[in-house]
Amino acid sequence: MNKITAPTKLLDDEGNLLAPGYATEMLYEYDRREIKANSLRIKEWDYYLIYNQNYAIALTISDNSYMGLLSASVIDFKNKTEHTTSPMSFMPNGRTNFPSTSKTGDVCVKNKRCWFEFKNDNGKRVLKAEMKNFDGDKTFYAEFALSDEPEDSMVIATPFEKKNHFYLNQKIVGFRAKGFAQVGEENYNFEPSDTFAILDWGRGVWTYKNTWYWSSACGLLDGEVFGFNFGYGFGDTSKATENMLFYKGKAHKLDNVTFEIPQENKKLEFLKPWKVVSSDNRVNLTFEPILDRNSNANVLVICSIQHQVFGKFSGTVVLDDGTKLVLKDFLGFAEKVDNRW
Repeated sequence: MNKITAPTKLLDDEGNLLAPGYATEMLYEYDRREIKANSLRIKEWDYYLIYNQNYAIALTISDNSYMGLLSASVIDFKNKTEHTTSPMSFMPNGRTNFPSTSKTGDVCVKNKRCWFEFKNDNGKRVLKAEMKNFDGDKTFYAEFALSDEPEDSMVIATPFEKKNHFYLNQKIVGFRAKGFAQVGEENYNFEPSDTFAILDWGRGVWTYKNTWYWSSACGLLDGEVFGFNFGYGFGDTSKATENMLFYKGKAHKLDNVTFEIPQENKKLEFLKPWKVVSSDNRVNLTFEPILDRNSNANVLVICSIQHQVFGKFSGTVVLDDGTKLVLKDFLGFAEKVDNRW
């Protein structure tokens, strides 16, 4: 694994990664104008998940060059229900004007149906979103303020086998969050005492066909803020994986982590218990699913089959110094996504 410890230019003059690796803060210098691949292959997004023990709200702004997307999800853990609406737009091709860094900068998209705005002023993040006809004729509205950004986060820069293709990604796990969401007459309130947030900040040039696995969670463990990020399928991860534990704001790097999803008659059973384990024996978790936020989008040559499964993790994880932490019904998610995009 190649750990990046100083500011590093992301791409060379030919548009390939200069230094594949990982970091615990955003040290890579990204500039969309330096990409040498076909501009229609560029994909940029900001995804936020805000949740407590009762509900979750997910908000996404995405510019996939030939297709833009605004997405909102309301997830109810107690009633085991979820609703997601994701209107698409045609050929934004970078006009969304995503910031080139995760440290500061705003992104806002407005159209006749939606208004999404993610503001980030030196760590002060405010998220607002409105979507008409979110659920039938019901309007969705959400407003959140994120605070207490943890000191460390997960950053990777990984190449794909194809020239000029790469993925730059940051996962910030463990913001505190305060805010609310409304769907018609229904209100969902979130207080920072028990509400946490995760940011998935992605920039890159992806191959057409790929499959990824991702899992994350954050919350209080014996009164301390704890979280994790596990994943694979994000290009060539020989120089960097995105597997980390976060405890009291500090990152603890892991080797490879795999998801063992049960199968029956060669079909994956997403709502049966999974195993999540690491090659260095520092992660040994059972994942008990609550609900599967699944979707199957198939439009011409574009196909995305997503299974984002929310549930509870139980078992043990081990920090860098050998300290073993015991998890019991720790709420988070694990997903498998197949894309042709």
